[in-house]
Amino acid sequence: MWMESGVSEDAVSGHIQVIIPGQTACFACVPPLVVASGIDERTLKREGVCAASLPTTMGIVAGLLVQNTLKCLLKFGQVTRYLGYSSLKDFFPTMDIKPNPGCVNGLCCKMQQAYQQQQATPAAQQQRQAAAQAAALQEEEAAAHTENEWGIEVVPESSDADAHQQQHGSSSTAQQHNKASNAAYDHSLPEGLQYSLPVADKDGRQRHEPDSDADHGESTVEDLMSQLNAL
Repeated sequence: MWMESGVSEDAVSGHIQVIIPGQTACFACVPPLVVASGIDERTLKREGVCAASLPTTMGIVAGLLVQNTLKCLLKFGQVTRYLGYSSLKDFFPTMDIKPNPGCVNGLCCKMQQAYQQQQATPAAQQQRQAAAQAAALQEEEAAAHTENEWGIEVVPESSDADAHQQQHGSSSTAQQHNKASNAAYDHSLPEGLQYSLPVADKDGRQRHEPDSDADHGESTVEDLMSQLNAL
């Protein structure tokens, strides 16, 4: 197995790829367009101009390659055979590139034949069937939702009578809510008590409680002194 990655010359895209001889395409199966076209790469480059370099693109591609390698070595998740990255549109294409039966690399063709013969054995067929059954069972268990932590239930549609009863019950509940709301804004106090600060009415406007001292007129300093001496 071979894992490789690369970044384009404009440094805005890249890819990671897993090469398994006989199972996936090798470098000769799907060569780059420049190589497949037979164009001299030196004619595509301008003299004195090197390829672009963006550390962000290189870091992203390198991180994807390391993550894919860890999944393969530690046997978790799904190993991606090919994953591209385009930073201009945040596009991540993924695909499985099959080997080319007419590959110019003779060793690649031999490995393809060996892999096909190995897949035709009864043991390999049973292994594929077991894997398919396990995947189907896992999908069924995932769709069953056996755990219902929040107690969510699906109930049938109610009849007209039930709807009328629910509507009547909702109106009664609204009336009770209005009564409770009006009671909550009732700021009346028992006799002998009064608010020291203004209170708001139901509409949010502040109202002032009558001041007992204002009803009896303002007290003078002499009145206050006489009350103090009488204590």
